[in-house]
Amino acid sequence: MSSRTDRADEPGVKAGDETTPLLASVEAGPTPELVDPPSLVTSTDGAHADDENAPLPRTQIFLLCYTRVIEPVAFFSIFPYINSMIEHVGGIEKEDVGFYSGLIESLFSFTQMCVMIFWGKASDRYGRKPVLVFSLLGIAVATTLFGMSQSITQMIVARCFAGVFAGTVVTLRTMFSENSTRHTQARAFSYFAFAGNLGIFVGPLLGGVLERPAEKYPRVFGYQFFRVYPYILPGLVISAVTLSATLTTVLFVKETLHIHKDKKKSTEAPMTMWQLIKAPGVAVVILIFEYIALLAFTFTAVNPVFLYTPISLGGLGFPPELIAAVIGFSGLSQAAWLLLVFPALHKRIGTGQILRLAVWAWPIFFAINPWFNFLLRHDQKIAFWTTAPPTLALGSGIAMAFTAVQLAVNDIAPSHETFGTLNAITLALSSGVRAVAPALATSVYAIGVKYHILGGQLFWLFNVILALGLIGLLRLLPEKAEGRPQQAASQAA
Repeated sequence: MSSRTDRADEPGVKAGDETTPLLASVEAGPTPELVDPPSLVTSTDGAHADDENAPLPRTQIFLLCYTRVIEPVAFFSIFPYINSMIEHVGGIEKEDVGFYSGLIESLFSFTQMCVMIFWGKASDRYGRKPVLVFSLLGIAVATTLFGMSQSITQMIVARCFAGVFAGTVVTLRTMFSENSTRHTQARAFSYFAFAGNLGIFVGPLLGGVLERPAEKYPRVFGYQFFRVYPYILPGLVISAVTLSATLTTVLFVKETLHIHKDKKKSTEAPMTMWQLIKAPGVAVVILIFEYIALLAFTFTAVNPVFLYTPISLGGLGFPPELIAAVIGFSGLSQAAWLLLVFPALHKRIGTGQILRLAVWAWPIFFAINPWFNFLLRHDQKIAFWTTAPPTLALGSGIAMAFTAVQLAVNDIAPSHETFGTLNAITLALSSGVRAVAPALATSVYAIGVKYHILGGQLFWLFNVILALGLIGLLRLLPEKAEGRPQQAASQAA
C-alpha cells in the first residue's frame, strides 16, 4: 500500500490554493464527486475563479498526469529489489535486511519532511514550472545514483538525495488545483489519482524486470558495466522517462502562479495553528488521520521484506520479479477500488461508515499473511495460489480509508480559509510518522525473524493489535466529519 504517501502545500499557501486530499500512493488522490465539500469551496477556489464554467484544460491535465506518474514510479521501482540489493551489494546478513530497508525509506521520508515547505514557498515565489523542472532533474540524477550505489552508505545518501527533490509532490497538486475550477476539480483529481496508481503499478514492474540485466538478459546486457552495477538499469530507464517529462514540462506546461497571485486576499486575520488544532473536532480527526497513516506506512515498509524473506523464516520467499508483480497488482487493485467503487459507496453510506468497514477489515488483512506462510511452509501451493490473489484484490479495498479520512479532514476544517493550513499540519505530521514508522516496523519484523518469535510472525501480531486500537478511536469521530449521505443526514436532523 503504498505507500506511498500524502501531501499538500505549505502553511503559507492560502486555503483556496490547495483543496485536495493528501494521500496518494498506497493512498490515491480524490475520486469523482468527492473532492471538497461545498462548505469549503467558494467561487474563488481553484483555477479560473473568474470563469466558473471554464472547461477542464485537458491538454494541460494530460501533461501534468504524465509528470505525476514519475514520482511513484521512481519511489516504488526499488521495492522489488531493494532487499536483494542490500544483501548482495551492501553485504548485509539476510536476517538484518529488513532493518536497513526500513532505515533507508525512513531517512528518505525524513528528508522530504524537511524540504517540503521550502519547495512550496519557492513555487510561490519563483513559479510552479521552475520548481517542477528543477525537481524532475534532481529525481533523474538521484535515481541513477541509487542504482550505482556500491555500499549501504551510498544507498542511504542517494535515497536521501532523491528525497530532497520533493518539489514535484507539492507543486503538482497545486497546479492541478489551479488548472481546474470548482466544477471541474473533481474530474481533474480523479485523473490525478489514476496517474498516481498507474505509477504504483508501473514502478515495481520496471524494477523487477530490469534489475540484474546481465544475469537475466546476457545476450543484450552481458556487459561488464551491468555486472559491476547490477541495479543501475532500472534507474537509467526511469531517469530517461523523467527527463522526457522534464522536456514536456518546459515546452508545453503553462505557468499557473499568476492564478494564485490574482486571488483575493481575505480581510480576516487567519487562525494560528494552535487555534486551529483546538477547534472542535480537529484534533480527533488529525489523530485518526495519523493513525491510519501509521497502519499504512508500517505495512508498506514490511510487505516487500515479508515477500522476500524465505518461507522457512516466516516469509513467502518470492523472487524480485514476483514481488514486483504483487506490488503492481496491489496498486492496480487500489486504483479500481478508489475510482470505481469508492464514489458510489461514499454516496450511499458516507465517510464514517467507509472508515468503519476498513477498520474491521484491517486486522483480518494483517492476520491472513501468517496463514499464507503456513500454506507454503506445508507445501500447499494450490491452496495458496487459489486464495492469495483474490485476498489481495479484496484487501486492497482498505485503501478507500485513505481517501475517506482525507474527506473527514475536509469536513472538520472550521472554514475554507483554514483548509490549507489544516492540510499542511496533517502532512507534516504524516511525514514525521513515515520517517519513524518504517524503521520501527521493519525492526520489529527483523527481530521476529532473527529470533524465530511466533515463527517469524511477530510483526503481524503487533499490527493486528494496532489495527484493533483504531476501532475505539473511530468512536470519537465528530458528527461534522461523518460525511453522511444527504438523505440520511436530513432524516437524522
